[in-house]
Amino acid sequence: MKKVVASGMIGNGLEWYDYALYGQMAALLGTLFFPKGDASVQLLATFGVFAAGFIVRPLGAILFGWIGDAYGRKNAMVIAVLMMAIPTGCIGLLPTYAEVGIIAPVLLTIIRLLQGLSLGGEFAGSITYIVEHAPANKRGWAGSASLVSLILGFLLGSLVVNFTVSLLGTEEFTAWGWRVPFLAGIIIGLVGFYIRRCCEESPVYEAAKQDNNISKTPVREAFAKHPWQMLRGFAIYMSVTMPFYLASVYFISFSEHHLGASMKQALNFNVYNMLAMLFTMPFSAWLSDRIGRRKLMITAVIAMFFITPILFSQMVIGEPMLSIGVAQFIFAALVGMYSGAVPALLVEMFPTNIRFTGMAIAYNVAAAIFGGTAPIVCEWLIRSTLDNSSIGWYVMFCNICSLIALYYYKDRFNQPLR
Repeated sequence: MKKVVASGMIGNGLEWYDYALYGQMAALLGTLFFPKGDASVQLLATFGVFAAGFIVRPLGAILFGWIGDAYGRKNAMVIAVLMMAIPTGCIGLLPTYAEVGIIAPVLLTIIRLLQGLSLGGEFAGSITYIVEHAPANKRGWAGSASLVSLILGFLLGSLVVNFTVSLLGTEEFTAWGWRVPFLAGIIIGLVGFYIRRCCEESPVYEAAKQDNNISKTPVREAFAKHPWQMLRGFAIYMSVTMPFYLASVYFISFSEHHLGASMKQALNFNVYNMLAMLFTMPFSAWLSDRIGRRKLMITAVIAMFFITPILFSQMVIGEPMLSIGVAQFIFAALVGMYSGAVPALLVEMFPTNIRFTGMAIAYNVAAAIFGGTAPIVCEWLIRSTLDNSSIGWYVMFCNICSLIALYYYKDRFNQPLR
């Protein structure tokens, strides 16, 4: 299990490093790839391209779900990591708007679409692969490894960006240094590719294959036989994806443009937010193996619902700056407590022959609608309401939808995988 978890975590973490860089440098990329003008308009355009990468994630879920269920988890994971690394490196080579005009944002959008297609299969594959290897009483703990590696990928991206800014200075970083973290993604991706080539196939999948219980049309079967499970998974994941991208991506620009923080302060807040989730996610997963996923997640989502408006009210005061960091840290910890048990829950929700496809579609559709659009919707809410705390109500809406889905979910945390 240690080898399986380590290999799954490394490949997944490296891929999320590639994907996270765009969101972490959104404010800067807006000035480089879009016409000069209103900074908020540039930011909206940048987040629009960010959202575009999520729009194709359901297509990636269908493609990689079919590969993973019909031809093996390992094959899907190997292809996915290459499809992320190469486009990420290409961002580091792109000309800016000042150099080639409208071609620059067009090329950026194409690359983001390719990244989104890859990620549509990556995360589901990593979760499925790790949890299918785990014993029944440790599925939550094992599944959280995918989330931990996701956070480590985001954290690595933040640290690389911070280090590059500190090494070169803000002026040099803005001029050319921003390309370095993206170019490093090529090397990181090749490492992930090598690691995954050496992985063994999931024993649960191999057993299903020997029993001739493999579906060659998993997409059709998932929609025909398990539509309610996918809808339930979609709603449960809403309170993961929207709050997560709020804490890990949008808070950087939010702190800088609306709360008066410097770029360095905003990036430091982001590192602390990542650390909050890094520690609460595995604890939550461990606890879910003992008391059940449903009970834990209902408690966590109710806590998030009631505490969120308090935190956002405190955040927008902005004085002292420490209060912003503390409020963001607590919010990120709440997100981690809810999210930790989700990977195992999604795996337990679907049978082996369509598991990869079912969970990939459910969570990627939620991520496309509520995750990828979180930054641009939140920015729009602030501009429309002229109230920095208005985005807290969006979080609470997602909490209500997830709570309803969890109420009707029958927990399978202590049962063997189907």
